[in-house]
Amino acid sequence: MELRPISSYTKVIRPLLPEESFTPARSRLLWLPIHIAVIATLAWTMASRELPVALWPVASIVIGLSLSGITFLGHEVLHGQIVRGKVLIRTIGWVCMLPFTLSPTLWTSWHNRVHHNHTANVGRDPDMYPTLDEYKEQAAARIMADYFGLGGKRWRSVLSLMFGFTGQSQQMLWNAQSLGIMTAKPHRRALLEFGLGVAFWVGVALLVGGVPFIFVYAIPLVVANIVVMSFILTNHCLSALTPHVNDPLVNSLSVTLPRFLEWVSLDFGYHVEHHVMPTVSNRHGRVIRAALREHFADRYQSMPLTSALRQLYISGRVYRDDTTLIEPRDGYTHPALRPSA
Repeated sequence: MELRPISSYTKVIRPLLPEESFTPARSRLLWLPIHIAVIATLAWTMASRELPVALWPVASIVIGLSLSGITFLGHEVLHGQIVRGKVLIRTIGWVCMLPFTLSPTLWTSWHNRVHHNHTANVGRDPDMYPTLDEYKEQAAARIMADYFGLGGKRWRSVLSLMFGFTGQSQQMLWNAQSLGIMTAKPHRRALLEFGLGVAFWVGVALLVGGVPFIFVYAIPLVVANIVVMSFILTNHCLSALTPHVNDPLVNSLSVTLPRFLEWVSLDFGYHVEHHVMPTVSNRHGRVIRAALREHFADRYQSMPLTSALRQLYISGRVYRDDTTLIEPRDGYTHPALRPSA
């Protein structure tokens, strides 16, 4: 299987995109006041007891969906796809990543710089599951693969959907320097941004009260984790490793949903497209997909989100080699996704 650099795709795809693809998609910001209004209104109705208690779980789910929507928006904002200027990007990004108290400074270092530049590169990509050697040598890798990674037909692995993004965000925050993701100064800024996020949610808890806060934030955060992690885990965790060449048509997977759900999730499932053109808004994901299918049909990989989640659940969470996933405790293997050519 020949690996190709990102530039081999962009030089073909870029001239095919409309000029508007390369301008900020500012209208996407309209999602932010909509989601904030939904969250604030439902929070107020529960805190004031205007909403019957029997409907609080439903309200929690709706709030959780809005929290995930804001997070998807934050992803685009922090890639510079919606607004320009470091201060504006960081400020709006902080608001959008507030559901997970995720520092925008940390995210741009962890996700934009390290993950995008070293996708599926062993020892460099912070978002990949362990190799068999790492599994044998590192206790943390064994715990993740055996107990929390969505796979191996383990029911408890659903916990990685429920709490995964919160957990990984905290892991990256406290280990950013030791992992080589950040130096001391930006790490201090990331800790400050995290602290401000915690202070915000403490303030919300004091304002609405203990029991409503469970339904205003705690349960919605689980919902948001499930939605966000459903995409994050399927983006790369079924795909082959690419240790020498960052080839997004090999190491990434796009997932599809009914068009309405793609719209409300800001087309986050167009992930191969995103790795090929990371500074272009996902709004143009379908145009990029059409171009990739036209010119690289034998390499482009996509499947429905539900199918990808099922494959994750039955596959191993350890890489025996670049193209094989394994369940180390019983030796069960599962081929990683890879193009036919």
